[in-house]
Order: sequence, then C-alpha cells, then structure tokens
Amino acid sequence: MDFAGVSVLGAGSWGTALAHLIAGNGFDVSLWDIDPERIWALRKTRTNERYLPGLLLSPRIQFADDLRQAISGKDLILLAVPSHAFAACLRNLRPFLPPWPKIAWGTKGLDPDGGCLLHEVALEVLGPNCHLAALSGPTFAREVMLGLPSAITVASHEAEFATAIAELLHNEFFRAYTSSDLVGVQLGGAVKNVLAIAAGVSDGMGFGANARAALITRGLAEMIRLGEALGARRETFMGLAGVGDLILTATDDQSRNRRLGLGLGKGRTVVELKAEIGQEIEGILTARLVWQLAAKLGVEMPIVEQVYALLYEEAAPQEAVRKLLLRERKPEAF
Repeated sequence: MDFAGVSVLGAGSWGTALAHLIAGNGFDVSLWDIDPERIWALRKTRTNERYLPGLLLSPRIQFADDLRQAISGKDLILLAVPSHAFAACLRNLRPFLPPWPKIAWGTKGLDPDGGCLLHEVALEVLGPNCHLAALSGPTFAREVMLGLPSAITVASHEAEFATAIAELLHNEFFRAYTSSDLVGVQLGGAVKNVLAIAAGVSDGMGFGANARAALITRGLAEMIRLGEALGARRETFMGLAGVGDLILTATDDQSRNRRLGLGLGKGRTVVELKAEIGQEIEGILTARLVWQLAAKLGVEMPIVEQVYALLYEEAAPQEAVRKLLLRERKPEAF
C-alpha cells in the first residue's frame, strides 16, 4: 500500500510538524486549516508563527483553506484537529471521499458527546468501508520540526495499513513502530493528558520528585485498568503510546496539560491559565470524559477522580491531595 500524496487537516503545532515531516520524506503534502487567515499567513511566511515560531516549513507543502481542494489527489488523509472537532471534520469530509478512504489521525482524546474512542467515531460517521489508523506516542511538535530523535506508534486493525503509514513517517531521526491495539494506543494518548495535569499540580505545590514519580506510576496503573476494561492489551501501556507518552507529558514543561497543572498547584484558575497557554488543552475535556467512562465501567481511578474534582467541582488542590493520601492502604497492584 503506497501513498502518492498526503493531506494533513489541522495546522496547529502537531499538524504542521507532521506535514513538515512527511514532506521532508519526499511526499507531496497539502496542509489545511479551518481558519483561512492562518492559511494565508502560512503561505506568506512558510512558518507557523503562532505555534512553531521561527521554523521554516518544507517547500513541498501546499496550503489550502478549501477542504475539497486539500484532499484532491491525495491518497491518505491525516487529521490533526482537536478531539472536539474530530467528528465535525469527518462529516465535512464525507461528501468528497472516494470508496474505501484511507484515514489516520494524530488527535489525542475522546469524543465529547459520547466519550467514544475516535475510531468508533470514524466508523459511525464514515461507515465500515474505510481504512483507519491512529498515531500516538511521546512527540513534541517542535522537537520533530527540529529533527531531534523521536518515536511513535501507528495503530490499525489492518497490519498493511499501519506498516504503510509507518514507512511514510520513518526516517533517520523519526522512528515509527506499528501496533494492532487500536484501543490501547488511543486510550493511552487520551488518559496521559489527565495524568499530566495531576503531575503538574503536584510540582506546582512543591511536592518534589518523589511525589511526581508516585503519581506517574499509579497513574499508569489507572490507565491499564481502564484499558483492560475496554479490551486493550496491557503491554500496549508499557510502550510508547502508554508510559512513554505519559512520562513525556507529565515531566516536561512543553506539555500544555502539565503547565495547566503547574498553575493550578500555585493557586491560579483554569480560565486565566487557558488564556495564557493559548492553545487547546485536551486534558480538560478528557478528564470529564474519562471520569464518566470509569464510573460507567466501575473502574477505580482515584487520580483521575481528583483531577476531575479540581476542574469541574472547584476542589482545592490541597483537598485533592489529602483525599489521595488518606485512601485506604492496600497492596500495590496494576
């Protein structure tokens, strides 16, 4: 399975970096965004000054503000839109798609209406006659743009499709692995954002490295419990899309979710932090959706529960920490 060209939908930081990566590997790429002013600026400067300032984009990228034009002649459509816009983007695409379209996404999150995984949304919107794959792993867009060593997982129920996308992305600094665990790879990319908020809160309150390590480890246990309840494989969460992405997002200040947590731990509000960060913070919406999903499935996720309380019940960080520390003692288990 080969690709003559790729259309990347969403010119945020990750969509821009993916377009640049793929173009640098020798493929023709179109980059679309719903904001025509952003596309105009990209055409004029060939830099994404809002999200990736100072980094020049590959000359093989063409910029489009018309969706039909963006996907015309392209074999693979790669979505990099926020999770809350994912379903709408697919619905807008549907009239222009060929039979058996090839759809992939680097979006990390759940559908806001039903808490579904994004491949379930794609099947509902597009029907069963499509090839689907999800990209996830520990990758900051700016580092990918700079050509720093990075690795990612491409998950699909079709091994040939996953392999073709991995080959499209793979080069001397960007390593792409494949997986058949579409559920686990997507869930890891969603839940880690919530856990990164928790790690940020802990560091914002000055609790130190011991507390951060404990939160990451016990957060991983929560991720695994939820994943297994949904049919994911445990070993997926020990890989790039699980613990790898969790470590990255929970420990580095390039993470918007971690920065939100840092601010909350210092007593600042969600409203002011969202305005300051100025980009989508997926963990805010995902915290509510994961909390609801865990409650529905009867999965114990105490860290997620306290992040939800911070974001949606106006709980104080000190109270959230107290509730975590005062939980009943028990053997450590995953």
